[in-house]
Amino acid sequence: MKTIQIFDPALCCSTGVCGVDVDQALVQFSADVDWAKQQGATVERFNLSQQPLVFAENAIVRGYLERSGQEALPLVLLDGEVALAGRYPNRNELARWLGVLVVQADASKGGCCSGSKCC
Repeated sequence: MKTIQIFDPALCCSTGVCGVDVDQALVQFSADVDWAKQQGATVERFNLSQQPLVFAENAIVRGYLERSGQEALPLVLLDGEVALAGRYPNRNELARWLGVLVVQADASKGGCCSGSKCC
């Protein structure tokens, strides 16, 4: 299975639910990372403020930061190669990288999470 490494900008936490301002993009991405792990992917996240040595020790990441600066993070590596920079991937992109299908629940057929019931 594929290995995905995410090099996050300096964050207080990777989930997006810390502090008074919730970052919905981080909340969604955190859920997508959990989904990717359930599909068998190895996903590692590194936070610039908490793990700066990991950024400095990786030649690809170090070069990216030297060229683009930390404002251009996040940087996503797929099996050690740059897959995406400047934003987080969505679930469809993760699925394509992993070679798996994203199954969408069909609400018209009374699928999961319809009405007051949620699975």
